[in-house]
Amino acid sequence: MNRVPLLCLADFHGSDRAAFARRLDAACRDIGFLVVAGHGVPAALIRRMHDVSAAFFAQPTTAKQPLALGPGHIHGWTGPRQSYLAETLTAGAAPVPDWKEGFSIGPPVAPPDASPEEAPYFAPARWPDRPAGFRDAWVAYYAAMEGLAGTLMAAFAVALDLPADYFLPRIDRHITGLSVQFYPPQPVAAAAGQLRAGAHTDFGSLTILHPGDNPGGLQVCDRDGAWRDVVAPADAFIVNIGDLMAQWTNGRWVSTLHRVLNPPPERAHQPRQSIAFFHQPNWHAEIAALPGCGAPLHPPITSGAHFERKLAALRGGAA
Repeated sequence: MNRVPLLCLADFHGSDRAAFARRLDAACRDIGFLVVAGHGVPAALIRRMHDVSAAFFAQPTTAKQPLALGPGHIHGWTGPRQSYLAETLTAGAAPVPDWKEGFSIGPPVAPPDASPEEAPYFAPARWPDRPAGFRDAWVAYYAAMEGLAGTLMAAFAVALDLPADYFLPRIDRHITGLSVQFYPPQPVAAAAGQLRAGAHTDFGSLTILHPGDNPGGLQVCDRDGAWRDVVAPADAFIVNIGDLMAQWTNGRWVSTLHRVLNPPPERAHQPRQSIAFFHQPNWHAEIAALPGCGAPLHPPITSGAHFERKLAALRGGAA
């Protein structure tokens, strides 16, 4: 197939859950990407999230700088061309930064007994003073994505012939980051090999992406090595498998290479913005081959250890 299929999540709650699970399993085996409609997230909330985020990025650097990432910060503002997505796969001699900036938060509510390893992921968010309504929109959107991710993980379990609540004790104190990526206009040509977001795979269990009103540029690499555009209807989400889910399923499902292209010259003046919920299981969750997925191909690893290794490469330009 090697195409990104459209699934209606309402079918998971319908009379033929098994048929939905088969379609989901096929998508995750084949290309690791799907477009999800029927998810129940209000369109007004999605729009509000985009609007307040765009207003934040439109501010001068001096307004965003106090929120910049620094030692000990997992989340905050990442300035223009300070991330290196391609470096999370291989360390290059001359890493090329992505043409974007971003802002992210972690879980808004921390467990009372967070371990020292978990604690940085539950640190209180550092919120901007402007625009008005920014914090409320982000907290509401995080809650909506948390609920959607829980439903998707239940659907994943059913697709893997596991009880629907199988993943629940492994994601009940997840360390998920919510991030908005802003791709500014490109008035000058990018450097050789530089993209809005370099080719990479995602880190965790799944990613829930809303590409915004100017969505062009997202591509996924199919099994034949061809790059295919990913297009979603308005208010649908793009969902993809991350590295940990691929390892959890022992290679049954695939974490697929994807990238964000630079705009063509006639659209170089147009910015792009996307909202991504990078679902990451509990810090201490052990990721080992799931029942029914064959003899383990990889040694077990904790969710947190894997994430920290990837994060170091993303921000430092070295593996």
